[in-house]
Amino acid sequence: MASLPLNKALPLPAWPENQLDEMNDSELYQAARERVMQALQRCREVYPALPCPQVWFDLKGASAGQAHLGRGGLRFNPVLLVDNRQAFFEEVIPHEMAHWLVFHLQDGPRLKPHGREWQQVMVSLFGLPPRVTHRFDIGKAQPRPYLYQCGCRGQEGSHHWFTARRHAQVRRGRRYRCRSCAQTLVYCGQELPKS
Repeated sequence: MASLPLNKALPLPAWPENQLDEMNDSELYQAARERVMQALQRCREVYPALPCPQVWFDLKGASAGQAHLGRGGLRFNPVLLVDNRQAFFEEVIPHEMAHWLVFHLQDGPRLKPHGREWQQVMVSLFGLPPRVTHRFDIGKAQPRPYLYQCGCRGQEGSHHWFTARRHAQVRRGRRYRCRSCAQTLVYCGQELPKS
């Protein structure tokens, strides 16, 4: 990392929160692409050869973002973006751009995803603490509509809500056990209504 002339930096300029709140989804996606370009310009101050990433809004589940190096770009979770607009612009986009930058350094593919180099980029280039995970409510992004039950009858924790993916795995023969009573979880035939 000695090849990058990093100094303690300020975060990217704040995006007006009232503007973000008023945007529809397509305007928000366009603004996120603009924010990626701002972060790219910051990265190019220290690494001018950094290629421009493509940007997709196709990530599902609990992850907010992903630097997808095989596809050549950044993926973002549209559900979490809509619900956490300011945090995406302040933290998630710079987080993924830090991954993008570190990957393109010499030996980048061999470096740990949240290792020393990534942490240094977060602090010294983006002026942000190197947080690895977000604290967003993932209820809408990762719904768990399928109810399963174990042998802890009547006790807290006897109900287990599964995602569609995990429910499909059970239907194909996979078994899951309760961490408390170790009994196999059984589908109750009950689903939460789709909202």
